[in-house]
Amino acid sequence: MRIISLLASGTEIVCGLGAGHALVGRSHECDNPDWVRKLPVCTRPAFDIEMSSKEIDAEVRRRLKENEPLYHIDCELIRQLEPDLLITQEHCEVCAVTPADVARTGCESLAEQVLALSAGTILGIYDGILAVGKAINRTSAAHALVADIQQRIDKTYQAVRKQSAPTVVILEWTDPIFPTGNWGPELVEAANGKLLLGGKGEHSRAISWGRVREADPDYLIVAPCGYNLSRSMREIRVLEALPGWFELTAVKRKQMAFADGNKFFNRSGTTIADTVEIIAEILHGYRLRGSWEGSAWQRYARTGEKRALQFAHS
Repeated sequence: MRIISLLASGTEIVCGLGAGHALVGRSHECDNPDWVRKLPVCTRPAFDIEMSSKEIDAEVRRRLKENEPLYHIDCELIRQLEPDLLITQEHCEVCAVTPADVARTGCESLAEQVLALSAGTILGIYDGILAVGKAINRTSAAHALVADIQQRIDKTYQAVRKQSAPTVVILEWTDPIFPTGNWGPELVEAANGKLLLGGKGEHSRAISWGRVREADPDYLIVAPCGYNLSRSMREIRVLEALPGWFELTAVKRKQMAFADGNKFFNRSGTTIADTVEIIAEILHGYRLRGSWEGSAWQRYARTGEKRALQFAHS
């Protein structure tokens, strides 16, 4: 079987099922495991993603309103790769290539099967794993993978469940403010945290900064959609310019963190067990297999403190 995954979580799932050798192409966002970066890239963003968060949000809204694509799909490359299965997603029209994007470009006829995953909850993620397993004749492996993820999440929960549950807000965009939704609240619950903003199984929606100030959580985690850790930390200046930022409890107590949203917080794939461990480490200091700090998340230091630390190290 020849598989092209136009969805980062789809690529993770295929590899998690032991079928990575069948992958012949990927999207520009597929990066886990590392070796998939060597595969031919079949998509690219339709606009400059190095713009500010505010500019990206405005451009996405404009393109959706004007029915312009958010991604370009290389149909000629897909034709050359001759896939049997093409994996996309239908959960969010913004986050990754959708069946509509594939249909718009006429690529849907280039594969014997187009599988569109949809995951708004942890159960939805498990359903996606089972759907991929069925499509590539690895049903047993899919059930085993789901069981492994469930066991890892439960192990973390059992380790921290007797500790006091702190209040938490997770932001998946900073300008405008978007609190986490979908499966995010379930991951916080599994890490024994009390999420104050965002609803289980609900799409994230923009809210006012005032809502975050009113919530005033014990912990604040910033993990913007599609941003790795270093890109997430570039939002420091955006956040420090917000009124009342330095008066937030999480900021004053140094209980604010930036995280790799792209790989761990916004992706409906096999990394959700890692995410629960990361949140538990931030909230409770829990470490099962070593620390995630520095690779998946980083403590916030206000701009002046960060410069002083950098100067001291130099």
